Amino acid sequence: MYNMVRIIAGTIVDVGLGKIMPDEIPEIIRIGKRENAGKTLPPYGLYLVDVKYE
Repeated sequence: MYNMVRIIAGTIVDVGLGKIMPDEIPEIIRIGKRENAGKTLPPYGLYLVDVKYE
């Protein structure tokens, strides 16, 4: 769980850059190997902007 949010954010960035396909995400999570995910983003600049409930 260490750096989990930063790893998830890095993986989403890689999806946006086309390095990882969106349909690969469930498999990355299922396998659970860190090297399959995106890079760990640095801590600065990551912050919660908004939470919406419906």
